[in-house]
Amino acid sequence: MSESTEASRPGVPNDAAPIKAVPVRHYGRWIAGVIILFLAFIVIQSVITNQALKWPVVGSYLFDSRILHGLQNTLLLTVLSMVIGIVGGILLAVMRLSPNPLMSGAASIYIWLFRGTPLITQLIIWNFLALAYPRVGLGIPFGTTFVSWDTNTLITQLTASLLGLGLNEAAYMAEIVRGGIQSVDGGQLEAASALGMSRGKTLRRIILPQAMRVIIPPTGNETISMLKTTSLVVVIGYFELMQVVRTIYSQNYETVPLLITAAAWYLFMTSVLTVIQYYIEKHFSRSSSQATATQAKWGSRMLGFRFGRGREGGVSQ
Repeated sequence: MSESTEASRPGVPNDAAPIKAVPVRHYGRWIAGVIILFLAFIVIQSVITNQALKWPVVGSYLFDSRILHGLQNTLLLTVLSMVIGIVGGILLAVMRLSPNPLMSGAASIYIWLFRGTPLITQLIIWNFLALAYPRVGLGIPFGTTFVSWDTNTLITQLTASLLGLGLNEAAYMAEIVRGGIQSVDGGQLEAASALGMSRGKTLRRIILPQAMRVIIPPTGNETISMLKTTSLVVVIGYFELMQVVRTIYSQNYETVPLLITAAAWYLFMTSVLTVIQYYIEKHFSRSSSQATATQAKWGSRMLGFRFGRGREGGVSQ
């Protein structure tokens, strides 16, 4: 169509200007942003200028040797409890997915029992286990006992804390691991069986690397939650961060500054764990992509194909 014909069409101006796009103005967002900034300014100003918070006292106790010792015990509890929880969770998840009804039933009862009772109750039970079992030992049921120990000596406050936190965490980790394993396509297991791989090797080399993409985020959340949950062992008197804080403010009555000190350390440690979790998730996300590519390569080999460049630059078969 010629320019003269286009210009003679009705409704088309001869000097048509290009359309000018006008961005939509979101006044509600600006108003909400201003309100949030105003409220944040009020809160920060109140926290900084409030004399009752006693920031100099907070600073003097932040690196106190007793606080640092309690912090060390808190980190120790967190690491050991999560190791117990993760190892136990993997075993329970494998048992729960087992075709053996006894193994599956035992794992289900364990998960039901430890998830169905409060953690603080479990801690107290482990700490006072000697009231029900003064001695624990190994031997023949209803027969001879070969070796036994005094329960109070065997289960210290640290042991009771680890048993309560770790065994409880294992029940939750079992469901996380089970969900991650079940998220992997069942065809992966069939392909591995066709290649002659054992179930254990299939779990290590194929299933778990792909399931980690699903397992890692909630595991990171459980670790951060465990760091804060360790404060519950204060009920059995173990010397961790909150117990140290309670001991100090019961002597000098500086309750608020010492609680702020504990909160500051918890915030710092959870921030560090959050950064670590981010990089671990990033690593396993990349590993999962590589594992998927490897499975595609193996699947092609099963069908009789092999990858490589032919003499003509194409894919040889």
